[in-house]
Amino acid sequence: MALLQLHHLTLHSLPFTPKLHHSRFSTQKSLRFSFSASASTTMAKQVLVPVANGTEPMEAVITIDVLRRSGAEVTVASVEKELRVDACHGVKIVADALVGDCKDTGFDLIALPGGMPGATNFKDCAVLESVVKKQAADGRLYAAVCASPAVALGSWGLLKGLKATCYPSFMEQLSSCATAVESIVQQDGKVVTSRGPGTTMEFSVALVEQLYDKEKADEVSGPLLLRPNRGDEYKVIELNPMEWKCNNIPQILVPIADGSEEMEAVMIIDILRRAKANVVVASVGDNLEILASRKVKLVADMLLDEAAKLSYDLIVLPGGLGGAQAFANSDKLVNMLKKQAESNKPYGAICASPALVLEPHGLLKGKKATAFPAMCNKLSDQSFIDNRVVVDGNLITSRGPGTSMEFALGIVEKFFGRPKALELAKVMLFVH
Repeated sequence: MALLQLHHLTLHSLPFTPKLHHSRFSTQKSLRFSFSASASTTMAKQVLVPVANGTEPMEAVITIDVLRRSGAEVTVASVEKELRVDACHGVKIVADALVGDCKDTGFDLIALPGGMPGATNFKDCAVLESVVKKQAADGRLYAAVCASPAVALGSWGLLKGLKATCYPSFMEQLSSCATAVESIVQQDGKVVTSRGPGTTMEFSVALVEQLYDKEKADEVSGPLLLRPNRGDEYKVIELNPMEWKCNNIPQILVPIADGSEEMEAVMIIDILRRAKANVVVASVGDNLEILASRKVKLVADMLLDEAAKLSYDLIVLPGGLGGAQAFANSDKLVNMLKKQAESNKPYGAICASPALVLEPHGLLKGKKATAFPAMCNKLSDQSFIDNRVVVDGNLITSRGPGTSMEFALGIVEKFFGRPKALELAKVMLFVH
């Protein structure tokens, strides 16, 4: 039992899901076993996260990722006719099931991400409405963020007499069907609501606490590296300042691979596209679809072989152990990064990737950088590892899921200026 508990703690100290090699267990059983010392006798919490065309991908993926870190068994269900949905900002997500396949399943929690027209598509889905209304009637947890509290839950009459919050531009609509408040996260009875992309990590941790307890929420939130002073302006440590140049619109490559950290990848892609950068998402594997570290299925725009034919103003790597290892083993990607560095063009990485990709290939030589805390011992220069985002000339690095938004905003700032980055941060409700 002591050995199992040690394994349990180790899992939650890392930003990825280790591969377990127990042929007797299915993937789901292995995950359930690894997350809880009592999992062999306790069923995992069952969670439904619907997605739709127009869903806000940061809100969806953060919610899924954080809840799966807690050991919950999360079913991602499409309200569309197909499993694949086209989320906002060109992010493509493949669901685990259609929502109709889930209508007879009992869930401990149903959590709706926001985004428009995603929230409207939720509202118009009769099956989802029926499932969530039954959830409420049974006295089970249900939750929503951003537009969905007002557009979906409110329209279904599920917030009557309750305090709730939502994205600022929907507050008037919310006030007609609930007691509207401006909390970051608002709980009233069995309902939890929140405001937008910049509050979704806190929202998700709050859901973990409601499903389990505060101890579990603290255990999950620690490795996320949440900001200590939420709402304050983000800070970037910059050394050897240089101008990051581009021809009008930055051309940015974001590689992804099996095992990439989905929160990091999606936040980078989403925020850079919000800034109107041209972002190419390229799969380092043989298929466009990748299975990320917390089992979210994402679809790339193209394979790396095709992406390599283009030139980029920035190449930026998300983390995740499996993804970082795939990047490090890709000669094509490593050569692209080396050419980028040799040309004094910007490149960057977050979480495990600075330590597992950049460092071994000499791409941090003479540079100050940071990485996920458990990986920082692999960096030859550790003098700046405690900073959340570090820019050193043409290099930008960061620490983990909870610093991804700052990391992406730091990139926006380098290409578009701090006013643009702060404008985006405020729209996402990341800063006041």
